[in-house]
Amino acid sequence: MAEHDAATRQNRPRLSLHVPEPLFRPGDKVDFTHLVIPHAGLQPRPDESCHPRETFALCTDLVRVLDDDHQAQGPWNPRLAPDQLRRILREMALIRAFDSRMYRLQRQGKTSFYLKCSGEEATSIAATHALDFEDMIFPSYRQQGCLIARGYPLVDMINQIFSNRADKLKGRQLPILYSAKSVNFFTISGNLATQLPQATGFAMASASRGDSKIAVGWVGEGSTAEGDFHSALLFAAVYNAPVIFNIVNNQWAISSFSGFAGAERATFAARAIGYGIAGLRVDGNDVLAVYAAQRWAADRARANAGPTLIEYFTFRAEGHSTSDDPTAYRSAQEGVEWPLGDPIARLRDHLIAIGEWSIAQHESMDGELDEQVKTATREAEKNGILGHGLHQPDRTMFEDVFEDQPWHLKEQAAQAVHERRVKYPDGDTA
Repeated sequence: MAEHDAATRQNRPRLSLHVPEPLFRPGDKVDFTHLVIPHAGLQPRPDESCHPRETFALCTDLVRVLDDDHQAQGPWNPRLAPDQLRRILREMALIRAFDSRMYRLQRQGKTSFYLKCSGEEATSIAATHALDFEDMIFPSYRQQGCLIARGYPLVDMINQIFSNRADKLKGRQLPILYSAKSVNFFTISGNLATQLPQATGFAMASASRGDSKIAVGWVGEGSTAEGDFHSALLFAAVYNAPVIFNIVNNQWAISSFSGFAGAERATFAARAIGYGIAGLRVDGNDVLAVYAAQRWAADRARANAGPTLIEYFTFRAEGHSTSDDPTAYRSAQEGVEWPLGDPIARLRDHLIAIGEWSIAQHESMDGELDEQVKTATREAEKNGILGHGLHQPDRTMFEDVFEDQPWHLKEQAAQAVHERRVKYPDGDTA
């Protein structure tokens, strides 16, 4: 019998393990013709209160508004006023100028780390404009545009990046892991996808209290492979939570391409189908489409019609962070050849096409914004930069855990201050 089983196994075909491989590696010629980019304006727009199944076809389509002639087309056109479009354009240009300046400061040794959102500005700024100010934002680490869109001061952002004595987070977070209760911006966590169960929990609590606030979470496509992503969607589906899940599919999670998170099998928006919730797949570099999709999902949540999963199809134009060199794992031509273009350039060209903007105005704005960022940087540098000694007082490391500080922490705080005074008699030990 054993001999028969062995012979049978020998005749069976050998199994093989599939390991996803990106289409292009460094030095390869880039060809994105395999991507299906539908014409703008052809995608139907269901009613916000529709049954989730009416959105399932849109999970594999691509909602687009701006066409090749820079005109707005179709039922998803949000028909925003030119003044609002100019404001969104200005904020996207501001965050790009901010990113560029912070990147240079990291290279100068003034901070330890930075992470840009180049090419993805619309997915945070346009989306935030579609929300109410009271809606709670649960971001990942590339949503600095949400802070900009809600008017959070640049100086406070830079103080946090420097972890200096004016840092509102008291140096307890890595650079760019912001937290801003004043603009309903939840604390960023370095542990990816944790913000999604938190967003679902906030939404469930809001619904339980009969409140009007919804929750909105952002996550990269790579982080959808985390268990927290699926836990969040399950609870949101079961309890019909008023929450929006924004997946920013920028094609790369550090050096791993989206195939390792499942992109070879289906779109990320298609995961909504499995959970029975509404889903949309959207051109993430089309400001009007991003705004329209986010507003649709927000109106749906507020109407008690349930959660929505949105995949913003975009591209990370630069490295993952200041610690990353993308030329080591992907073709340098990918960003240049990306067929959906640049969100800032596309909105600029749309405004020009409808007679509401000009190249001269755009260049003047860029210069003005660069000066604005420089001014904010100089102001923040007065509070200290990396390795300067102008940090939070030592005693603060023992604070903000207990409402009433227990005796042993008081003793430890006093000891820490004493030891620092001995070691640095001329230093600031307040």
